[in-house]
Parts: sequence; C-alpha cells; structure tokens
Amino acid sequence: MSEKKLIISSKKFRGDSSVVSVRLPNDMIESLDEIANQTGRTRNEIIIKCLSFSIENIQIDSDEK
Repeated sequence: MSEKKLIISSKKFRGDSSVVSVRLPNDMIESLDEIANQTGRTRNEIIIKCLSFSIENIQIDSDEK
C-alpha cells in the first residue's frame, strides 16, 4: 500500500473553473467538512486538492478481460 500523503497548505486555487455537480455519500461530506474546518479551507478547495492528488497519482489497470 502506498504511503503517500496529501498535504493541505494555505495556498488557494486560482484560475479558470467550471461548475460540476456530483452526489457524495453523507459520511464523505462530513469528512470533507471536518478537513475544511481543521485547515481553514473551503469544502470546494479540499475537493479540488483531493482530485488533483488523485489525478496525479492514479494508476490505470489496462488489463482487458
């Protein structure tokens, strides 16, 4: 298992953006809100950080079955 950590700094996202709507489980939203409260960032900023980290570190299994 990877030991990579997502480090949340105080730098804010800046740039062009678009609105995307997703449905998330309530417990995930609660976790995001807790992280937002602990870091002083918005829920949106936390989601962007998490998605950016995931995109940069994704490994795609290309085995076709």
